[in-house]
Amino acid sequence: TMAGTITRVSTCARRLAQAGIKAAGVTLSWSTSLAPIAQSLERTNFHGRTVSLRGGVGVAAGSVMAAIETGRLLRGASASRSSAPRSGSRVRLAAVFATAAGGCAGLVDDLDAGAHDGDAPVKGLKGHLTALARGCVTTGVLKIAVIGSGALVGGVLLARDRSAAAGGRALAASAVDAATGAVVIASWANLLNLLDLRPGRALKTASIVSAPLLATPGRDGEPTRLLAAGTLGVSLIALPEDLLENTMLGDTGANAVGALLGTALACHPSRTVRAGAALSGVGLILASEKVSFSRVIADTPALAALDGLGRRP
Repeated sequence: TMAGTITRVSTCARRLAQAGIKAAGVTLSWSTSLAPIAQSLERTNFHGRTVSLRGGVGVAAGSVMAAIETGRLLRGASASRSSAPRSGSRVRLAAVFATAAGGCAGLVDDLDAGAHDGDAPVKGLKGHLTALARGCVTTGVLKIAVIGSGALVGGVLLARDRSAAAGGRALAASAVDAATGAVVIASWANLLNLLDLRPGRALKTASIVSAPLLATPGRDGEPTRLLAAGTLGVSLIALPEDLLENTMLGDTGANAVGALLGTALACHPSRTVRAGAALSGVGLILASEKVSFSRVIADTPALAALDGLGRRP
């Protein structure tokens, strides 16, 4: 009936708001509380201005909270309707592992600040793998291992969740599903970090990609909707200070919110969307080894206008 439809829409909107607001609140509280004691987190950005990595720590904390809150809300939905296909525990664990791995690995890299890179700073995936081949274990290599492990755990958990909802699947199908999910999570965690070269760029990207995911249809789309709401809440609350260059994401925040967004995409009920997310994530990372994102954005008027929107002169 019409009344039933309105009730379901209202309930869904309330849950999305809960996920987004709670994640935003944790992001803001962590970033603000670190302000008086965050001298060791201060860095000089590309403009020569002093900014604080407390913003990235706040984003990482908010991303983990978004994962936890998603699991809680999915459990509540499952309790209210016995036919719900997902309990929320695997989705929660997948998102927590992915975001925590991204945030922790990023924080180590931020605090190290290239001290283990050798004579010259190591840049890009190729640079870190080349350094590893020479026997130099950079924090970038550590990030690849930790974020990759978190993404793999997340991919396996999400594949098992879909298999349980379907009443069981062939092992080969589950393995492909797990691998695709892991690639999505890891690639988007890295991609958001690659985009974090100018104030607000990574957070704008996270907001633009996550917003359409709020409309993911059906009960199977609920994990994606909730994780997208968390991503949006974290991104929007952190964006003003990032644009004003009071704070910066660093690897800590960019990897964490990228992993959260990647988990939302990896949860999507459509195989086509998941495959597209994997291909686009990997493709853009490989392209970044040859092409400057900043140059492409600067040479494209629409992208340049969006990129500079709200940014401090």
